[in-house]
Amino acid sequence: MHVLVAEDDGSVAAALVSALQRAGHASTRVSRGSDVLLRHRDAQVVLLDLGLEDMDGLDVLRQLRAVSQIPVIVVTARGDERSTVRALSLGADDYLVKPVRLHELLARLLAVTRRYTPPDEPTRVQVGPVDIDVDARRVTVDGSDVALTPNEFGILFSLARRAGQIVSRQQILDEVWGDAYATSSRSFDVHLGQVRQKLPGLTITTVRGVGYRLEDAG
Repeated sequence: MHVLVAEDDGSVAAALVSALQRAGHASTRVSRGSDVLLRHRDAQVVLLDLGLEDMDGLDVLRQLRAVSQIPVIVVTARGDERSTVRALSLGADDYLVKPVRLHELLARLLAVTRRYTPPDEPTRVQVGPVDIDVDARRVTVDGSDVALTPNEFGILFSLARRAGQIVSRQQILDEVWGDAYATSSRSFDVHLGQVRQKLPGLTITTVRGVGYRLEDAG
């Protein structure tokens, strides 16, 4: 599996990466919370220190959970009950206090990933008259092609595969641009407006302060 190691201490990070490599796992090491939010989609699990260079790890966890259910194991020097309870309540799957026993870490890593089965991505989605072929990146309405830019297609697919459900702006930004917090709101609004204009047969409802819902015509 591919593990994202978020650790600002170089020696600790090196020990974790080495142990992961010996166990047959690939890894990427980052030291900033912003990089966790940017690169988590490339990994299958996150090892998260709470003392990162640019922000508190609990804030990283809170923002990560707004867009992803990727397994997260907190690995930190903070052994107090308050930090443990807060991390678990924010969505951490496990909590280890440094110094960690590497064999125990690897066992817990396997345990949390076994509990997590990502949903299968659909290859084709139909919403009313709109047919979305994911592999071909093609959208048709009643058999006629509709030209969408890559970002417009990504927004449409993000909403269409959850038709009838509310999808947050952060989730869409994370799935389409790869970072829920780096893309300008103006860019998102322009692309969403283009999707609405090009596909007038679809109803995309703005749920103020929550997100967007593509109404399920079926």
